[in-house]
Amino acid sequence: MTVQLQQRPHVAGVWLLLCYLTGAWSIPDPRHREALIQLEAFMQTGGQMVLTEAEQQLDALLFKMKQEETARAEFPPAVHFFKARDLIRTSPIFKLLQKMPKGGALHVHDFSMVDVDWLVQNVTYRPHCYMCGTDNQSVRFIFSAQTPRPLSHCSPWVLLENLRAKMVNSTDLDDRLGITHNLTLFTSRDPEVVYPTQDVVWEKFEQAFLAVWGLVTYAPVFRDYFYQGLTQFYVDNVMYLELRALLPEVYELDGSTHSRAWTLKTYQDVTRQFTTNHPDFLGVRVIATIHRGVNASVMAGAVEEAMELKKSFPDFMAGFDLVGREDRGRPLWYFRDALSLPAEKGITLPYFFHAGETDLEGTDVDQNLLDALLLNTSRIGHGFALLHHPVAKDLSRKKGVAVEVCPISNQVLKLVKDLRNHPAAALMSESHPVVISSDDPAMFGASGLSYDFYEAFVGFGGIKSHIGSLKQLAMNSIRYSSLESEQQEKALGLWQRRWQKFVSKWTFSK
Repeated sequence: MTVQLQQRPHVAGVWLLLCYLTGAWSIPDPRHREALIQLEAFMQTGGQMVLTEAEQQLDALLFKMKQEETARAEFPPAVHFFKARDLIRTSPIFKLLQKMPKGGALHVHDFSMVDVDWLVQNVTYRPHCYMCGTDNQSVRFIFSAQTPRPLSHCSPWVLLENLRAKMVNSTDLDDRLGITHNLTLFTSRDPEVVYPTQDVVWEKFEQAFLAVWGLVTYAPVFRDYFYQGLTQFYVDNVMYLELRALLPEVYELDGSTHSRAWTLKTYQDVTRQFTTNHPDFLGVRVIATIHRGVNASVMAGAVEEAMELKKSFPDFMAGFDLVGREDRGRPLWYFRDALSLPAEKGITLPYFFHAGETDLEGTDVDQNLLDALLLNTSRIGHGFALLHHPVAKDLSRKKGVAVEVCPISNQVLKLVKDLRNHPAAALMSESHPVVISSDDPAMFGASGLSYDFYEAFVGFGGIKSHIGSLKQLAMNSIRYSSLESEQQEKALGLWQRRWQKFVSKWTFSK
């Protein structure tokens, strides 16, 4: 149960106790034991929160829920998410988390925001949508006013509306052609059999993105998709979003394309429309990205372009990052000259580097965590390997560089099997700067942020995490965002009002 801050022993006094304990053998004193237990509780994420009476009541309810959750025959965080999803949906804790104001989602990718069923039903049924099947059993899509040029690795293009017109049940066609199957990693089969290795799951992951690409980079879909993505996060009680975006050259029906500046401006316009319709949503900032498989020359060009875009959209573009499988891409140090260009020119371009999304300890890629910090990253994306780098871990704490933890992503992409063993559990036990995000929810059969909050709260924290932990994680998502200090204070004020309303309503209803 939660212990109030004012009830805990003074920290300095506990450290004196520790010095005493290490200096001599003695009969264990129950008071000393309790002091040590309380010190550990004080150190964890949210451990220093002073809770209101209503929060304490909700905490007591959560504690009871957790006890029941851990007694289940199948404990969801210990099970692959594809098997655990239905279990999670029946959880009272999950239902509570869906209602909880979660602050911001700071690590979300552009073309994996929206539920795949929406993509199939609302996009592939539009006129002029062509599809072909690839040699490696994936699919590609394109919208075109006339039959597109053939692709060497794809079967001939077929117009989906013509195919569907011949079918009594178009859903059967969707299943037969594997449309839904090819737009997501989620499977109803045993995921350990379907994806036996990291190489297999990453190959399917990348193919799914390529399949989605032709659908969402079509200009009319591009706008609708982003608006729908914001809607799904908003419904999940997320009030702010930082989007990793490749800024593609979006195309029109006649095949003409728009610049990346147009793409960024469209994101901004759609965001303004959404915030006008939903005044309690705080908005979006975009982190421009490039695939880490490019060479140094291409990277330098991308950084140059990012500097120009930052100058043109100073309040909307947050910064720059590299995306793609870290284990197979070039390490950050390879790009050090290109990534040093902003500093050399005296231009501010914040970095938000993916780093440490690997279990290949000791490789060049494994040094990305240290290099990200040397390059002054504002946050660390994933940071799964951080516990193997005590210097980087200490430095990130001292510099206030938060780790963006995406539990479901790390499990699905086979970095960890049982989420109770996720490195973030250790980080949260010592209140290391951490934010929870969902990475690519649509690819994993999830949506919004609640599923990942569930895995973090129930899996990482076990019985010991409490309402203060949830409160701190939500506040972290604002404190470690790219928003300016004044904007953060405004956001925290709005979040606090929503939090108080949530706590009061939930406590009263119970």
